[in-house]
Amino acid sequence: MNLRQIEVLRALIRCETTVGAGQELGLSQPAVSNALKQLETQLGFALFERINNRLFPTEEARTIYAESEPIFAMHAALAARVRDLKEHRTGLVRIIATPPLGYSAVPIALKRFLARSPKIRVFFDVRRFENALSAVEDGHAELGFVMGLRETPPTLESETLFEGHMVCVMRQDHPLARQPVIRPSDLREEPLIALEHGTRMGTLLRKAFAEAGEAFSYAVEVRYANAACVLAENGIGVAVVDPLSAMYGHYPNLVALPFEPRTAVSASVVYSKKRPLSVPAQAFLQDMRVAVREATDALQTQLQKDSP
Repeated sequence: MNLRQIEVLRALIRCETTVGAGQELGLSQPAVSNALKQLETQLGFALFERINNRLFPTEEARTIYAESEPIFAMHAALAARVRDLKEHRTGLVRIIATPPLGYSAVPIALKRFLARSPKIRVFFDVRRFENALSAVEDGHAELGFVMGLRETPPTLESETLFEGHMVCVMRQDHPLARQPVIRPSDLREEPLIALEHGTRMGTLLRKAFAEAGEAFSYAVEVRYANAACVLAENGIGVAVVDPLSAMYGHYPNLVALPFEPRTAVSASVVYSKKRPLSVPAQAFLQDMRVAVREATDALQTQLQKDSP
């Protein structure tokens, strides 16, 4: 089985028809059909079930698709690098971040970085935790900025940029805004905007309620902390989020108060052990260190201001 055959298989899974796969790959419909027939003959088992002119992949086909994903991610990264070399655009840094950092510290650092280096191009994406790590491992991104990294994958290096504690956010006119500290018991009768179950910060929040002996009940569940802050500012309820999201979101009607039990969160950068960081990546990482350090100082000032 060669790469072209795998490419045809993947296109068929995405498009569900030989016509659609042919259009995507620039091949005729008969050529795609023949390629599939040859591949199934070579493998000795069926890859699709044919129902009403559509192709539904078998479990074996789905397994091949999943196992081939890293190969095509590396190919895409290599193709992008070749384009950069062809066009003499070697000043490029590729970064990826999870939402709490992608919507907070990264834009601040990026503004400073591009002001100093206007000719360098940047690829920037915001993805979930697992996607950010895999993008760095596969070489699609040079730097990955994530929250809640507990163990560094063996293929990556990591550096902790920020360590702090989750905060409780609410509108300035909320009755609880007058309290110096917010505890789970204070939120019994409040509509809670919870972070999604199964996410790192969502798990930390539920653990904090369990440690306090309080039942965890919520009115709204969201995936990302910045969405929780937006809802809290609009009076939907209160939320417990990471401090960087609260600090950098520019929510004029929102206050952030200390939350107990103290729930630690951290921000880290990851990069590959196999590839040295480019000069632009090193420069951007330094700007991120500065941005996070400034945010830490500003956060302490903000917490003192918001606390009665």
